[in-house]
Amino acid sequence: MTIGVLGGGQLGRMIALAGYKLGQRFVFLDPGAESTAGQVGNLRVGAYDNEERLSELARKSDVVTYEFENVPVGSARFLNELVPVFPPPRALEVSQDRVTEKEFFEQLGIPTPGFAAVSSREELEQAVARLGLPAVLKTRRFGYDGKGQWVLRTEADVAAAWEALGAASLIMEAFVPFQRELSILSVRSRTGETRFWPLVENEHRDGILRLSLPKSDAWTPELQASAEAFAGRVLAELDYVGVLAIELFYTGDKLIVNEMAPRVHNSGHWTIEGAETSQFENHVRAILGQPLGSTRMVGYSGMINVIGKMPPRDAVLAVEGAHLHAYGKDAAPGRKIGHVTVRADTRRELCDKLEALLPIVDPT
Repeated sequence: MTIGVLGGGQLGRMIALAGYKLGQRFVFLDPGAESTAGQVGNLRVGAYDNEERLSELARKSDVVTYEFENVPVGSARFLNELVPVFPPPRALEVSQDRVTEKEFFEQLGIPTPGFAAVSSREELEQAVARLGLPAVLKTRRFGYDGKGQWVLRTEADVAAAWEALGAASLIMEAFVPFQRELSILSVRSRTGETRFWPLVENEHRDGILRLSLPKSDAWTPELQASAEAFAGRVLAELDYVGVLAIELFYTGDKLIVNEMAPRVHNSGHWTIEGAETSQFENHVRAILGQPLGSTRMVGYSGMINVIGKMPPRDAVLAVEGAHLHAYGKDAAPGRKIGHVTVRADTRRELCDKLEALLPIVDPT
Protein backbone atom coordinates (compact mmCIF):
# COMPACT_ATOMS: atom_id res chain seq x y z
CA MET A 1 0.00 0.00 0.00
CA THR A 2 1.01 3.64 -0.37
CA ILE A 3 0.74 5.98 2.59
CA GLY A 4 0.42 9.70 1.89
CA VAL A 5 1.89 12.07 4.44
CA LEU A 6 1.09 15.76 4.85
CA GLY A 7 4.41 17.23 5.92
CA GLY A 8 7.95 16.33 4.98
CA GLY A 9 9.92 16.86 8.21
CA GLN A 10 11.80 14.42 10.39
CA LEU A 11 8.64 12.86 11.83
CA GLY A 12 7.42 11.94 8.35
CA ARG A 13 10.89 10.65 7.56
CA MET A 14 10.86 8.35 10.60
CA ILE A 15 7.32 7.15 9.84
CA ALA A 16 8.56 6.10 6.41
CA LEU A 17 11.67 4.39 7.76
CA ALA A 18 9.46 2.35 10.08
CA GLY A 19 6.91 1.59 7.36
CA TYR A 20 9.37 0.40 4.76
CA LYS A 21 10.17 -2.75 6.73
CA LEU A 22 6.44 -3.53 6.67
CA GLY A 23 6.47 -3.29 2.88
CA GLN A 24 4.72 0.08 2.62
CA ARG A 25 5.46 2.91 0.21
CA PHE A 26 5.26 6.64 0.95
CA VAL A 27 4.50 9.92 -0.80
CA PHE A 28 4.87 13.28 0.96
CA LEU A 29 3.34 16.70 0.33
CA ASP A 30 5.29 19.65 1.69
CA PRO A 31 5.82 23.28 0.60
CA GLY A 32 9.60 22.92 0.90
CA ALA A 33 11.58 21.35 -1.92
CA GLU A 34 14.42 20.55 0.51
CA SER A 35 12.22 18.79 3.07
CA THR A 36 14.12 16.00 4.78
CA ALA A 37 11.51 13.30 4.10
CA GLY A 38 12.28 13.72 0.42
CA GLN A 39 15.55 11.89 1.08
CA VAL A 40 13.65 8.70 1.88
CA GLY A 41 10.43 8.95 -0.15
CA ASN A 42 8.54 10.51 -3.04
CA LEU A 43 8.22 14.22 -2.22
CA ARG A 44 5.61 16.34 -3.97
CA VAL A 45 6.12 20.07 -3.48
CA GLY A 46 3.05 22.23 -2.94
CA ALA A 47 1.03 24.22 -0.45
CA TYR A 48 -1.14 22.30 1.98
CA ASP A 49 -4.25 24.12 0.75
CA ASN A 50 -3.55 23.54 -2.95
CA GLU A 51 -6.49 21.37 -4.04
CA GLU A 52 -4.70 20.19 -7.16
CA ARG A 53 -1.76 18.91 -5.10
CA LEU A 54 -4.12 17.43 -2.49
CA SER A 55 -6.06 15.58 -5.19
CA GLU A 56 -2.80 14.26 -6.60
CA LEU A 57 -1.79 13.04 -3.14
CA ALA A 58 -5.14 11.28 -2.74
CA ARG A 59 -4.79 9.56 -6.12
CA LYS A 60 -1.37 8.24 -5.18
CA SER A 61 -2.36 7.11 -1.64
CA ASP A 62 -4.42 4.34 -0.06
CA VAL A 63 -4.49 6.22 3.24
CA VAL A 64 -3.21 9.64 4.35
CA THR A 65 -1.72 10.75 7.66
CA TYR A 66 0.09 13.89 8.79
CA GLU A 67 3.27 14.56 10.74
CA PHE A 68 2.47 17.87 12.39
CA GLU A 69 -0.66 19.43 13.83
CA ASN A 70 -0.73 22.72 11.91
CA VAL A 71 -1.98 21.13 8.71
CA PRO A 72 -5.08 23.11 7.63
CA VAL A 73 -8.20 21.33 8.89
CA GLY A 74 -9.93 22.16 5.61
CA SER A 75 -7.21 20.31 3.70
CA ALA A 76 -7.58 17.21 5.88
CA ARG A 77 -11.34 17.28 5.36
CA PHE A 78 -10.95 17.75 1.61
CA LEU A 79 -8.67 14.70 1.46
CA ASN A 80 -10.98 12.69 3.72
CA GLU A 81 -13.66 12.89 1.01
CA LEU A 82 -11.26 11.13 -1.36
CA VAL A 83 -9.22 8.77 0.81
CA PRO A 84 -9.20 7.76 4.51
CA VAL A 85 -7.32 10.30 6.65
CA PHE A 86 -5.96 9.36 10.12
CA PRO A 87 -5.88 10.73 12.75
CA PRO A 88 -9.37 12.12 12.00
CA PRO A 89 -9.61 15.79 10.97
CA ARG A 90 -11.55 16.58 14.16
CA ALA A 91 -8.41 15.79 16.17
CA LEU A 92 -6.61 18.51 14.21
CA GLU A 93 -9.46 20.94 14.81
CA VAL A 94 -9.41 20.37 18.58
CA SER A 95 -5.64 20.56 18.96
CA GLN A 96 -5.02 23.63 16.79
CA ASP A 97 -6.80 26.09 19.08
CA ARG A 98 -5.69 26.09 22.69
CA VAL A 99 -9.04 27.38 23.97
CA THR A 100 -10.96 24.72 22.03
CA GLU A 101 -8.52 22.11 23.32
CA LYS A 102 -8.93 23.17 26.97
CA GLU A 103 -12.71 23.21 26.63
CA PHE A 104 -12.55 19.73 25.09
CA PHE A 105 -10.54 18.43 28.06
CA GLU A 106 -13.00 20.02 30.48
CA GLN A 107 -15.92 18.31 28.76
CA LEU A 108 -14.18 14.96 29.28
CA GLY A 109 -13.51 15.66 32.96
CA ILE A 110 -9.75 15.91 32.39
CA PRO A 111 -8.02 18.42 34.71
CA THR A 112 -6.28 21.36 33.01
CA PRO A 113 -4.82 24.67 34.22
CA GLY A 114 -7.32 27.48 34.69
CA PHE A 115 -7.65 29.48 31.48
CA ALA A 116 -9.36 32.41 29.80
CA ALA A 117 -9.70 33.46 26.17
CA VAL A 118 -8.18 36.89 25.53
CA SER A 119 -8.92 39.09 22.53
CA SER A 120 -8.52 42.59 24.01
CA ARG A 121 -6.49 44.41 26.65
CA GLU A 122 -9.63 44.60 28.79
CA GLU A 123 -10.09 40.82 28.63
CA LEU A 124 -6.43 40.40 29.53
CA GLU A 125 -6.87 42.53 32.65
CA GLN A 126 -10.00 40.54 33.56
CA ALA A 127 -8.09 37.28 33.13
CA VAL A 128 -5.28 38.54 35.36
CA ALA A 129 -7.82 39.53 38.02
CA ARG A 130 -9.50 36.11 37.87
CA LEU A 131 -6.51 33.78 37.45
CA GLY A 132 -3.83 35.84 39.20
CA LEU A 133 -0.11 35.97 38.62
CA PRO A 134 2.12 34.25 37.71
CA ALA A 135 0.42 33.07 34.53
CA VAL A 136 1.30 32.28 30.93
CA LEU A 137 -0.03 34.21 27.93
CA LYS A 138 0.00 32.23 24.68
CA THR A 139 -1.22 32.55 21.14
CA ARG A 140 -4.25 30.33 20.61
CA ARG A 141 -2.75 28.87 17.45
CA PHE A 142 0.59 27.86 15.89
CA GLY A 143 2.91 28.10 18.90
CA TYR A 144 5.50 25.34 19.38
CA ASP A 145 8.89 24.89 21.07
CA GLY A 146 8.13 27.83 23.34
CA LYS A 147 7.22 30.21 20.50
CA GLY A 148 4.21 32.51 20.96
CA GLN A 149 4.36 32.32 24.77
CA TRP A 150 5.07 34.85 27.49
CA VAL A 151 5.37 34.20 31.21
CA LEU A 152 3.62 36.89 33.27
CA ARG A 153 5.08 37.42 36.71
CA THR A 154 4.39 41.11 37.31
CA GLU A 155 2.12 43.85 35.95
CA ALA A 156 5.07 45.04 33.86
CA ASP A 157 5.15 41.63 32.16
CA VAL A 158 1.45 41.98 31.34
CA ALA A 159 2.05 45.21 29.45
CA ALA A 160 5.12 43.84 27.65
CA ALA A 161 3.33 40.63 26.67
CA TRP A 162 0.36 42.53 25.29
CA GLU A 163 2.72 44.70 23.25
CA ALA A 164 4.38 41.59 21.83
CA LEU A 165 1.38 39.29 21.33
CA GLY A 166 -1.69 41.54 21.38
CA ALA A 167 -2.33 41.35 17.66
CA ALA A 168 -3.15 37.64 17.93
CA SER A 169 -6.01 35.71 19.50
CA LEU A 170 -4.67 34.65 22.89
CA ILE A 171 -5.24 32.40 25.85
CA MET A 172 -4.09 33.08 29.39
CA GLU A 173 -3.37 30.02 31.50
CA ALA A 174 -2.86 29.89 35.25
CA PHE A 175 0.72 28.99 36.14
CA VAL A 176 1.06 25.42 37.40
CA PRO A 177 3.83 24.98 40.01
CA PHE A 178 4.76 21.57 38.65
CA GLN A 179 7.62 19.39 39.82
CA ARG A 180 8.03 17.50 36.55
CA GLU A 181 6.83 17.56 32.95
CA LEU A 182 5.57 14.22 31.69
CA SER A 183 4.01 12.82 28.54
CA ILE A 184 1.92 9.78 27.73
CA LEU A 185 1.96 8.29 24.24
CA SER A 186 -0.86 6.07 23.12
CA VAL A 187 -1.96 4.44 19.89
CA ARG A 188 -5.37 3.31 18.66
CA SER A 189 -5.98 1.25 15.53
CA ARG A 190 -8.78 1.39 12.98
CA THR A 191 -10.08 -1.75 14.73
CA GLY A 192 -10.26 0.03 18.11
CA GLU A 193 -7.25 -1.81 19.59
CA THR A 194 -5.46 0.54 21.99
CA ARG A 195 -2.02 0.47 23.63
CA PHE A 196 0.04 2.84 25.81
CA TRP A 197 3.77 3.34 26.23
CA PRO A 198 5.24 4.05 29.69
CA LEU A 199 5.05 7.60 31.01
CA VAL A 200 8.00 9.75 29.96
CA GLU A 201 9.66 12.50 31.99
CA ASN A 202 10.79 15.44 29.83
CA GLU A 203 13.31 18.20 30.43
CA HIS A 204 12.98 21.44 28.45
CA ARG A 205 15.29 24.41 28.04
CA ASP A 206 14.34 27.61 26.22
CA GLY A 207 11.02 25.98 25.36
CA ILE A 208 12.68 23.09 23.48
CA LEU A 209 12.67 19.46 24.59
CA ARG A 210 16.20 18.39 25.49
CA LEU A 211 15.94 15.05 27.32
CA SER A 212 13.29 12.34 27.67
CA LEU A 213 13.39 9.51 30.20
CA PRO A 214 10.68 6.86 30.01
CA LYS A 215 9.62 5.28 33.27
CA SER A 216 11.80 7.64 35.31
CA ASP A 217 11.82 7.67 39.09
CA ALA A 218 8.68 9.85 38.90
CA TRP A 219 6.75 6.91 37.50
CA THR A 220 4.30 4.92 39.63
CA PRO A 221 1.60 2.46 38.56
CA GLU A 222 -1.01 4.93 39.84
CA LEU A 223 0.38 7.76 37.70
CA GLN A 224 0.51 5.48 34.67
CA ALA A 225 -3.09 4.42 35.19
CA SER A 226 -4.22 8.04 35.58
CA ALA A 227 -2.45 9.15 32.40
CA GLU A 228 -3.82 6.19 30.45
CA ALA A 229 -7.33 7.01 31.64
CA PHE A 230 -7.02 10.60 30.36
CA ALA A 231 -5.63 9.44 27.01
CA GLY A 232 -8.27 6.74 26.71
CA ARG A 233 -11.08 9.28 27.04
CA VAL A 234 -9.59 11.41 24.27
CA LEU A 235 -9.06 8.43 21.97
CA ALA A 236 -12.62 7.21 22.44
CA GLU A 237 -14.27 10.64 22.08
CA LEU A 238 -12.44 11.42 18.84
CA ASP A 239 -12.73 7.87 17.44
CA TYR A 240 -9.00 8.36 17.09
CA VAL A 241 -6.67 6.35 14.85
CA GLY A 242 -2.88 6.64 15.10
CA VAL A 243 -0.41 7.80 17.75
CA LEU A 244 -1.52 10.48 20.21
CA ALA A 245 0.77 12.36 22.61
CA ILE A 246 -0.53 14.16 25.70
CA GLU A 247 1.76 16.44 27.70
CA LEU A 248 1.14 16.65 31.44
CA PHE A 249 2.27 18.53 34.54
CA TYR A 250 3.04 16.45 37.64
CA THR A 251 2.24 18.50 40.73
CA GLY A 252 3.40 15.98 43.33
CA ASP A 253 0.07 14.30 43.94
CA LYS A 254 -1.79 14.51 40.62
CA LEU A 255 -1.52 15.03 36.89
CA ILE A 256 -2.79 18.09 35.02
CA VAL A 257 -3.04 17.95 31.24
CA ASN A 258 -1.22 20.71 29.37
CA GLU A 259 -1.90 19.92 25.71
CA MET A 260 -2.11 17.16 23.15
CA ALA A 261 -0.42 16.48 19.83
CA PRO A 262 -2.35 14.30 17.33
CA ARG A 263 0.76 12.74 15.83
CA VAL A 264 3.98 10.93 16.61
CA HIS A 265 5.93 12.97 19.12
CA ASN A 266 9.47 13.99 20.00
CA SER A 267 9.17 12.53 23.51
CA GLY A 268 8.51 9.12 21.93
CA HIS A 269 11.68 8.90 19.87
CA TRP A 270 13.23 6.62 22.50
CA THR A 271 10.80 3.90 21.37
CA ILE A 272 12.79 3.23 18.19
CA GLU A 273 15.38 1.28 20.15
CA GLY A 274 13.82 1.28 23.63
CA ALA A 275 10.43 -0.36 23.09
CA GLU A 276 9.27 -3.63 21.59
CA THR A 277 7.46 -1.59 18.92
CA SER A 278 8.29 2.03 18.12
CA GLN A 279 5.71 4.81 17.99
CA PHE A 280 6.41 5.11 14.24
CA GLU A 281 5.79 1.46 13.43
CA ASN A 282 2.64 1.34 15.56
CA HIS A 283 1.37 4.51 13.87
CA VAL A 284 1.71 2.79 10.50
CA ARG A 285 0.06 -0.37 11.81
CA ALA A 286 -2.79 1.67 13.32
CA ILE A 287 -3.69 3.65 10.21
CA LEU A 288 -3.60 0.47 8.11
CA GLY A 289 -5.79 -1.43 10.57
CA GLN A 290 -3.07 -3.99 11.31
CA PRO A 291 -2.55 -5.58 14.76
CA LEU A 292 -0.59 -3.27 17.07
CA GLY A 293 2.78 -4.27 18.46
CA SER A 294 3.78 -4.48 22.11
CA THR A 295 4.69 -1.16 23.72
CA ARG A 296 6.77 -2.84 26.43
CA MET A 297 10.10 -1.20 27.30
CA VAL A 298 13.26 -3.15 26.49
CA GLY A 299 15.64 -2.49 29.37
CA TYR A 300 16.10 1.22 30.21
CA SER A 301 16.28 4.05 27.71
CA GLY A 302 16.82 7.77 27.34
CA MET A 303 16.67 10.25 24.45
CA ILE A 304 18.71 13.43 23.94
CA ASN A 305 17.75 15.90 21.22
CA VAL A 306 20.49 17.21 18.95
CA ILE A 307 19.93 20.96 18.74
CA GLY A 308 21.75 23.39 16.44
CA LYS A 309 24.68 21.29 15.21
CA MET A 310 25.65 17.64 15.03
CA PRO A 311 27.94 16.31 17.73
CA PRO A 312 31.10 14.38 16.84
CA ARG A 313 29.66 11.13 15.50
CA ASP A 314 32.54 8.95 16.63
CA ALA A 315 32.28 10.26 20.18
CA VAL A 316 28.57 9.46 20.33
CA LEU A 317 28.91 6.02 18.80
CA ALA A 318 31.78 5.17 21.15
CA VAL A 319 29.27 5.05 24.02
CA GLU A 320 27.95 1.52 24.07
CA GLY A 321 24.19 1.40 23.61
CA ALA A 322 24.02 4.83 21.93
CA HIS A 323 22.14 5.22 18.65
CA LEU A 324 22.51 8.39 16.56
CA HIS A 325 19.64 9.52 14.36
CA ALA A 326 20.52 12.34 11.93
CA TYR A 327 17.58 13.96 10.16
CA GLY A 328 19.45 15.16 7.07
CA LYS A 329 18.81 18.80 7.97
CA ASP A 330 21.22 21.73 7.82
CA ALA A 331 22.59 22.96 11.11
CA ALA A 332 21.00 26.12 12.51
CA PRO A 333 20.71 27.63 16.01
CA GLY A 334 17.76 26.20 17.91
CA ARG A 335 16.92 23.69 15.19
CA LYS A 336 16.28 20.00 15.93
CA ILE A 337 18.58 18.18 13.54
CA GLY A 338 18.74 14.76 15.17
CA HIS A 339 18.53 12.79 18.37
CA VAL A 340 20.47 10.18 20.28
CA THR A 341 18.83 7.29 22.07
CA VAL A 342 20.71 5.13 24.52
CA ARG A 343 19.81 1.76 26.00
CA ALA A 344 21.04 -0.01 29.10
CA ASP A 345 20.22 -3.05 31.20
CA THR A 346 19.93 -1.15 34.50
CA ARG A 347 18.91 2.35 35.57
CA ARG A 348 22.37 2.96 37.05
CA GLU A 349 24.02 1.97 33.78
CA LEU A 350 21.64 4.26 31.88
CA CYS A 351 22.52 7.19 34.14
CA ASP A 352 26.23 6.56 33.57
CA LYS A 353 25.77 6.51 29.80
CA LEU A 354 23.66 9.67 29.81
CA GLU A 355 26.32 11.38 31.94
CA ALA A 356 28.88 10.49 29.27
CA LEU A 357 26.65 11.53 26.35
CA LEU A 358 25.17 14.82 27.56
CA PRO A 359 28.42 16.86 27.36
CA ILE A 360 28.92 15.54 23.83
CA VAL A 361 25.38 15.92 22.48
CA ASP A 362 24.10 18.93 24.44
CA PRO A 363 27.14 20.80 25.79
CA THR A 364 25.33 24.09 26.57
